[in-house]
Amino acid sequence: MRALVWHGKEDIRCDTVSDPEIEHSRDAIIKVSSCAICGSDLHLFHNYIPALMPGDIMGHEAMGEVVEVGTRAKSKLKKGDRVVVPFTIFCGECEQCKRGNFSVCERSNRKKYLAEKAFGHSTSGLFGYTHLTGGYPGGQAEYLRVPFADMTHIKVPDSLSDEQVLFLSDILPTGWQAAVQCEIEPDDTVAVWGGGPVGQMAIRSAMLQGARQVIAIDCVAERLSMAEAAGAITINFEEESVVTRLNELTGGKGPQKCIDAVGLESHVSMGQPDTIYDRAKQMMMMENDRPHVLREMIYVCRPGGIISIPGVYSGLVDKIPMGQAMNKGLTFRMGQTHVKRWTDELLRLIEEGHIDPSFVITHTASLDQGPDMYKLFRDKQDSCIKVVLKP
Repeated sequence: MRALVWHGKEDIRCDTVSDPEIEHSRDAIIKVSSCAICGSDLHLFHNYIPALMPGDIMGHEAMGEVVEVGTRAKSKLKKGDRVVVPFTIFCGECEQCKRGNFSVCERSNRKKYLAEKAFGHSTSGLFGYTHLTGGYPGGQAEYLRVPFADMTHIKVPDSLSDEQVLFLSDILPTGWQAAVQCEIEPDDTVAVWGGGPVGQMAIRSAMLQGARQVIAIDCVAERLSMAEAAGAITINFEEESVVTRLNELTGGKGPQKCIDAVGLESHVSMGQPDTIYDRAKQMMMMENDRPHVLREMIYVCRPGGIISIPGVYSGLVDKIPMGQAMNKGLTFRMGQTHVKRWTDELLRLIEEGHIDPSFVITHTASLDQGPDMYKLFRDKQDSCIKVVLKP
């Protein structure tokens, strides 16, 4: 089969690789009809996430048709079923899964020893996201093996297009969980840093969950325009002070809820000296991530507020103002997304027309065009916000 394969920093190729096979009785094989490039794939593209190996297949947003089913998965799946595959692999039986904490499943990471060394305890397996999360081949391919497939799937109706349901795999539930973690109340102002695909979903999720005012912070015109079309107030941080503008919009009190949809690759700006400091330390391998957004959120968030972090961080960060956070009584909520916890409700919202996630798609391409699409997406060329690939 053809698949997008990582060969090193900023080197993705469309290669011919072995077809996946059933390895366990709970497995299934799907023929991928659509997959997508995620912003967190760019962290891998730039080699910021440890334990990616040359030859690893990329991608964690995929859907398609079931073509083969293991014996123990046949009670839930059959050939011909149309499914979206959550990026978090989960068993459905361990203590964490029973609590709905699917992204920290205790059984699905087949390389737990690596995660335990890095994190203290293992988290769940993830598709196409380094050997710290199991080293599973990803979904930017013609076929995908789904472990624990009797649990790790979302059945979708034929009445909805791939484009409407594909993002149930990651960015829609990720944006939704980011908003849920904020415990939004009717008078709340929610500020969202980052207008990429996850940020766009978080903006709309915050509105659906009842926020009075949603503010989107970015510097890319197309992203700000997309956020504005949803009803958000926008701040271009290259043209105005985020701190000053947020205070103006909240009567000097600051937003009650802040969402970091950026993660480890905060923008580097000459007007923000800490971003230059972070980039220098990152280049010297003295710091993993660039946490400018976290610092800014802590500074502007209203005392007693909540900071929600769906953005991916890979390791060590520096100069986090914990004194500000502690004295202001801020609550932090974060983590990989418990995808299946939210998808029944989100599928209903899509079917009822409350949200159509396809709005975020700007580019559709073949799998062979994938390497070029990674570069286009990275460089934000041609107004690119989200790429869908058709194997």
